[in-house]
Amino acid sequence: MRRKSKKVICGDLEIGGGAPVSIQSMTNTDTRDIAGTVGQIKRLKSAGCQLVRVAVPDTEAVEAFGKIKKSVSLPVAADIHFDFRLALKAIEYGADKIRINPGNIGDPKRVEQIIKMAKERNVPVRIGVNSGSLEKGIINKYKGVTAEGLVESALKYINMIEAMDFDDIVVSIKSSGVKMNYEAHKLIADKMPYPLHIGITESGSKNSGTIKSAVGIGALLLEGIGDTVRVSLTGDPLQEIYAAKEILKAAEVIQEGINVISCPTCGRCRVDLVNISSKIEAVLKDINKNLTVAIMGCEVNGPGEAGEADIGIAYGKNKALLFKKGEIIATLNVDDAEEALIKEVYDF
Repeated sequence: MRRKSKKVICGDLEIGGGAPVSIQSMTNTDTRDIAGTVGQIKRLKSAGCQLVRVAVPDTEAVEAFGKIKKSVSLPVAADIHFDFRLALKAIEYGADKIRINPGNIGDPKRVEQIIKMAKERNVPVRIGVNSGSLEKGIINKYKGVTAEGLVESALKYINMIEAMDFDDIVVSIKSSGVKMNYEAHKLIADKMPYPLHIGITESGSKNSGTIKSAVGIGALLLEGIGDTVRVSLTGDPLQEIYAAKEILKAAEVIQEGINVISCPTCGRCRVDLVNISSKIEAVLKDINKNLTVAIMGCEVNGPGEAGEADIGIAYGKNKALLFKKGEIIATLNVDDAEEALIKEVYDF
């Protein structure tokens, strides 16, 4: 059962309150490069991103943020650290959400100014606590960075902001350690009512980071925890969107897009299934149809798996069987099978 949480409105996106789990990313362009940042945001939207975060490190960047916000239709969150004045400017310029770590903003009176303006403009605030930025007092208390420490820090800031008569909050408590990340979310899930933004912070490169994120995010989703996700990868943020979609599909949180099943191959396989499946996946990845497509390499499990899929191909000796909803609809030459399968998906 999915965890119940308060609904927060971010631009035209609903987060929490039973809304579908949304996909986020963050630009890695220099925010001062307005054209480059706008271009990346538009590419992210086309890939399926529903909320994008933009770093706002200085005055020049916040001025650029205002121009960026006017040039895109995707909800945009301003990522603020240290200088509360940047948060005020970002809200003034139309930020759909503000991300702060209250601990590095400093004086609570500065945090209160952010909260006051956010309340006036109906802008939600994401409270972010990361394992890499946990305050020294809590680290000393728990003799290191721990799940308990992350939760204590987050609850402290939640209580502080609630005392400012504000509850339009999204909470993020991330660790680069998958196990600690899981434990922290399990601890906080029933201690506060706000939506949780989940992910593995600094998870790594496309390969290792995707695996860590799949384990960490997937485990939480299967527990019913998580209202919005980001797969944090080193590299092109478009890869974060593709990975997030696959994680959400694997956890059966969403049923949108093509679910491709392909066998690992063995000595019985007579075709280059690695190349075939990669090419088919690339063609199908942006098709928004709720279909399972099977690409199988031999006659042992191939017909069964292909027959159970919506559309499937099972390669054999010099021939391939094309299945649709459990029925064989064609016996094809090997060279014609790939194109025939793709056509069936488009026509489905």
